[in-house]
Amino acid sequence: MKINQYEIVLVNLEPTLGSEISKTRPCVVISPDEMNHYLNTIVIIPLTSTLKKYPTRISISNHNVKGMAAVDQIRTIDKLRIVKIIGSLEIETIEKIKKTIDETYVK
Repeated sequence: MKINQYEIVLVNLEPTLGSEISKTRPCVVISPDEMNHYLNTIVIIPLTSTLKKYPTRISISNHNVKGMAAVDQIRTIDKLRIVKIIGSLEIETIEKIKKTIDETYVK
């Protein structure tokens, strides 16, 4: 399965520990295609339907996927966890996610 950056994929996140986001849920792929196409792992941001006004949560409303991207829960997963590809992000949402990653982890 070829996975691309900013696609929305359905991922089985179990098992988890503590406060990690769990269950099978949509996630946004944020790792670059150079990694996605050649490594067995990808970097994702889980989506949650729990709406919280955290500065690290970005609203997503894309096709049949609605919720918030939990930028504070970025994680690396094996591609074996991916159930299927379910869509891709719009450019406006991509820009918001990139800005939030930059503000949260780079500065």
